[in-house]
Amino acid sequence: MNSRQRAYLKSLAMTIDPVMQIGKSSLTPEITEAVSEALEARELVKVNVLKNCLDDPRMIAEALAERTRSQVVQVIGKKIVLYRESKTKKKLELPK
Repeated sequence: MNSRQRAYLKSLAMTIDPVMQIGKSSLTPEITEAVSEALEARELVKVNVLKNCLDDPRMIAEALAERTRSQVVQVIGKKIVLYRESKTKKKLELPK
């Protein structure tokens, strides 16, 4: 992903609400599966890390991206934005 594509995805992510919250149990297989399903349906997903989660949001983002085969667009504070191209249908057209 180049910088132009990342900037485009960041601008889209500003308008969407978080679809998932990660709490004190941190990353569980259920959360990973739910995020993967959300990525397949939407391609761009925002995840909120709650205050009671003791893990670093950047580390959670990297682990989540690796497990779901997605890319980290950005991590700002306790918000994580992930992107993965859908296998069934394309929703977002990235600039070249």
